[in-house]
Amino acid sequence: MIIGDSDLPPAAGSVGSVGAASYANVVNDGCMQITNELIDKSGKQFYVRPTAAEIMVSENTESYQIRVDSKPPENAGQYSSHSFNANFAEVWVNRSTGMVKVKRFLAVTAAGKILNPKTARSQIIGGNVWGIGMALTEESIIDPRYGNFITRSFADYHVPSNLDIGQMDTIFINENDPIPNKLGVKGIGEVGIVGVAGAIANAIFNATGKRVRSLPITPDKLL
Repeated sequence: MIIGDSDLPPAAGSVGSVGAASYANVVNDGCMQITNELIDKSGKQFYVRPTAAEIMVSENTESYQIRVDSKPPENAGQYSSHSFNANFAEVWVNRSTGMVKVKRFLAVTAAGKILNPKTARSQIIGGNVWGIGMALTEESIIDPRYGNFITRSFADYHVPSNLDIGQMDTIFINENDPIPNKLGVKGIGEVGIVGVAGAIANAIFNATGKRVRSLPITPDKLL
């Protein structure tokens, strides 16, 4: 696969998590077309449709090239077909110190057809951890005199590590949405962090009765 070459025709960028939704469909179309052409070229009839690799072996074909262009369905622009999720947080707040611990976090996501469950789960959990840092620890402080960042290292800008994170779970809804593309693939990229800080802030409010509207939610804002 070649991406980003100026010799290629214009195409959408990979922003907004459209990579998988774009590439997976053109690869699928390419696999279908190359298999059809190889079957037609062989002049044979098959009881079970072979794969491209199987028919290339049977026909002693060492290489075969095609070009496929894949476009969204004509009516795709009439629909909103984004990924979405719901986040659930269980937090413990220390009454004496104001320290917050996210003991459990669950993200339930609808992202169309999941191509790789393992990497998709890791993507969501990674976004959740990022969101926990956004909610509780990560803060960029700027010197108002010179406009320089004061928090320049991991000593002053705390990114959550293993001991900061409790039990993490994620569930994917078995969603079949053929509107965005033939495979029903959607993007996952950013949805893992969306709503995480809000869920944690709501859980803290439920535990303490104190509504904090600025991030990160540090102990001094709770005491």
